[in-house]
Amino acid sequence: MDVTLSIDDDLIREATRRAEAMGISVDQLVRDYLEQFVEKTNRNGSAAEFERLSHAAQGSSQGRKFNREELHGRK
Repeated sequence: MDVTLSIDDDLIREATRRAEAMGISVDQLVRDYLEQFVEKTNRNGSAAEFERLSHAAQGSSQGRKFNREELHGRK
């Protein structure tokens, strides 16, 4: 998909200069950033969903602490 962005001339010149020094294109920089952004957003969403489900769960340890053997069914 092609996308058109409005970016300050000085900013794009500096980004181009830095990208060339890294041996990549500005397009690749933008793609990499967006992939990282989406991945981070998904991780944050997953963590929030886990927390929501944890609070909604009906189970309770009633304050009991389990040892390693009990957790792994070794007893």
